[in-house]
Amino acid sequence: MSSLLVNSAESFQRAMGVLREEFGRHRYLKISLKTGKDRSLDQNATIHCWYEQLARELREDDALGWKCFCKLHFGVPLLRAEDEEFRIAYDSSIKLMAYEQKLRAMKYWPVTSLMTTRQLSAYAEAMQTHFLALSVNLEFLGNQ
Repeated sequence: MSSLLVNSAESFQRAMGVLREEFGRHRYLKISLKTGKDRSLDQNATIHCWYEQLARELREDDALGWKCFCKLHFGVPLLRAEDEEFRIAYDSSIKLMAYEQKLRAMKYWPVTSLMTTRQLSAYAEAMQTHFLALSVNLEFLGNQ
């Protein structure tokens, strides 16, 4: 068993059944919970528009470069604080790298794709705050 999605009373009952069976078989379970919904498509679209906006307004980097910067500076701290598995993986793989290596690693290291809607909202707010200080106004598209 790798993961269970519980989003209704029926799926909760199924999950309990799977857990009972697995515990009966192995007598040991390690369970990690992730609460909240995965990021929304609207959030995802907005964030990617912002990377493009940053590339147009702050021309020292392209959209991919700004994405890597934001993942490293805003996403990594958020996930390290809230997700033990992420923290262990990041700390053992990337934390000790030089800064430029970390930025390059962000091209391949999942960060925002692991976030819930709440986490991605916090990520977006951190982006807004940071870049507003640089006179770049990042605004939400439609309803978030």
